[in-house]
Amino acid sequence: MTPPSVAKLSSVTKLLRDLVALPSVNPAFWPDDPERTGEERVATYLADLARKQGLEVSRQAVLPGRKNLLVRLKPSGKVGRRIILSPHLDVVPAEDKQFTPLVKNGRLHGRGSCDTKGSVAAFFHALLELSKDKNRPNETEILFVGLVDEEHCQSGSRVFGERGPRGDLAIAGEPTQLQVVTAHKGNLWLCLETRGKAAHGATPHLGKSAIHAMARITNLLLTEYVEQLKRRDHLLLGHPSINVGIIKGGSQTNVVPERCSIEVDRRTIPGETEASVLAEIHRLLKKHRLPSTTIVESRGVPCLSLETDPNLPVIQQFLKAAKRRKPHGVDYFTDASPIAMGGTPAIVFGPGDIAQAHSADEWVDLKQLDQAADVTLRFLREQP
Repeated sequence: MTPPSVAKLSSVTKLLRDLVALPSVNPAFWPDDPERTGEERVATYLADLARKQGLEVSRQAVLPGRKNLLVRLKPSGKVGRRIILSPHLDVVPAEDKQFTPLVKNGRLHGRGSCDTKGSVAAFFHALLELSKDKNRPNETEILFVGLVDEEHCQSGSRVFGERGPRGDLAIAGEPTQLQVVTAHKGNLWLCLETRGKAAHGATPHLGKSAIHAMARITNLLLTEYVEQLKRRDHLLLGHPSINVGIIKGGSQTNVVPERCSIEVDRRTIPGETEASVLAEIHRLLKKHRLPSTTIVESRGVPCLSLETDPNLPVIQQFLKAAKRRKPHGVDYFTDASPIAMGGTPAIVFGPGDIAQAHSADEWVDLKQLDQAADVTLRFLREQP
């Protein structure tokens, strides 16, 4: 007999509960824990539901043992356009208790409930509901893409962006509190290194401290450079930012440090590139006659900012379906950027608050979850 508390749950909440109970931690964080890592358990579960509904299922190879999930709802006629629903299936690590979903006080608690299995459930539920309609879109194909590896290198969205198929709009699932996001900042990781001359700590005048040089550079980046960035402004994103997250230097206390490095997180706005950022930092150091510094991009993959024209008719249509007057911008990076780099206009949308993502007690508001599913279904039903 089904417990009363479970019977009251909406179908999209039940779907989310099942997804949270399937651990899918990105293997990059727990490489030796196959029982709780990888997206395959979630992908298989969704694929089975899709096949039962008569939907076409395929896979797209990304990394060894990891594939994007593609589920297609074909139109009644010839494909003339394509809408892509693209949430990611992986989550970050958590304590064991977070993999047991808990529904309490209008919220569903558990790892991934907010980031971003809430979006997975909302989008997939809308797709399943649309597949039951007698009058499906005449020329619009709906493609659900469950992406892998968002939490590490966004390999899933990068492969999908490169290989396609392309669409008229992609909706990346992230916790936006149901705001329609058309712009987000880029993410550039830089490693700066200074070199000095080692000497005994008792005779520091015979050496040259790499830490001293880096201290001056760090101070400059966090003062004058920050003020310089504040003078730039984007309508939705505000100004760029910089954070020095890691500093390393020296070998032991009684040795003048020969080498020092810092790792920097530089958030970019549209119009800024890796080349332009490197050039302006070099100019700033030269202006203050600071020591020659090696600067390299350390992430290894492009993480460009997103800026999608909100005046595109399909985006105006989505704004109307979401009952939003204007689009929003966010500071964090998403799969929408690699997909947009591949030629598909992309936005970001989903239930939940980014403040809950990766938290020790992750949760999503179930009212928002239901609303996200309703918005998505309403938009899909309006497609030609």
